[in-house]
Amino acid sequence: MAGVDSALKEAMTIEGALGAALVDIGSGMTLGSLGHANDLDLTLAAAGSTDVVRATLRAAELQGRAGEAMEDILTTLTRQYHLVRPLTGSGGQGLFLYLVLDRARANLAMARHRVHRIESELTI
Repeated sequence: MAGVDSALKEAMTIEGALGAALVDIGSGMTLGSLGHANDLDLTLAAAGSTDVVRATLRAAELQGRAGEAMEDILTTLTRQYHLVRPLTGSGGQGLFLYLVLDRARANLAMARHRVHRIESELTI
């Protein structure tokens, strides 16, 4: 079982990782973050992604899909992937793991697999 700090460190070992954060869906507050990209304000990006998560959850609810679990949300930019993984484990409800990847260096399928594993081992 991994805590917040070790989960973020593990996320940063994913090939192409530029930043990782654990974020509260309700408030948009970052509970922890790691990153090294000069042009990336991880706290601001994570807070902005909170709106995307809320909108996606609301859209699923309006479509009658509220019972379906959201696995992840992917935003693709010219040079980056932004991957959001809502936490489903005990103690993680209402939080999401946010990962920013360098698109030129990242393997998206492998990153999704690793984020899923990190999420499953995370304890809050």
